[in-house]
Amino acid sequence: MAALYLIRHGQASFGKADYDQLSEKGIKQAQLLGEHWRALTPPDKCYCGHLLRHRQSADAFLSAYRENELPLLKHPGFNEFDHLDVIGRYKPKWQDTRQMHADIAQMAQPQSFLKQEFSLAMQRWISGAYDDYQQSWLQFRQECLNALQEIISRENLSQAKPCETGAKNILVFTSGGPISVIIGHVLGLGDQQALTISQQLTNTGVTKLLFSRQGLNIDYVNNYRHLEIAGREWVTQV
Repeated sequence: MAALYLIRHGQASFGKADYDQLSEKGIKQAQLLGEHWRALTPPDKCYCGHLLRHRQSADAFLSAYRENELPLLKHPGFNEFDHLDVIGRYKPKWQDTRQMHADIAQMAQPQSFLKQEFSLAMQRWISGAYDDYQQSWLQFRQECLNALQEIISRENLSQAKPCETGAKNILVFTSGGPISVIIGHVLGLGDQQALTISQQLTNTGVTKLLFSRQGLNIDYVNNYRHLEIAGREWVTQV
């Protein structure tokens, strides 16, 4: 039996020119997780998507965990979908991110408003009724599941060879989209239910999967105890 830990990246830079950059809080969140992991089972392998916030989260974690020599393997299947494309197709004027931020700032409850609008944008994308996206929901979903299966197949094959030992504990630094797709797949949920999961995932929250040659199961979802211990102000979902 091996464990695969799906870790959402730390808080990114929403509202800035480049979202794909951890904020100072996001870096600290990943460091808190690394410090917390010193008391847990040591990881054997570490993967991340190709996005900068994935790599920054992994680097901050490994630095705090004090294991900078653990190889960090990149896999595009753990990349997030293009959220700007998704929300821009839903509301064309928001293709100008300056206009989007200006509209959100005028709301009495900006975060609630954004969450509602993003949910509607996601529903449009997932419905499959529109073909104006750079990447369809089905394409994105399949890429995430292919990445999961590649890792599982690779490690199960290694464990099956007498002369080799597969990794027992694998970390994957990724985003809410791939995590929710994988959770939905394992639990047999519909796409809309998976969408609901993605909106609840916390920055640096950990989802643990257990796998062997006999199957794949979920141990727990979105564990962010390391943030709660540090203080509720560290718990974010951006």
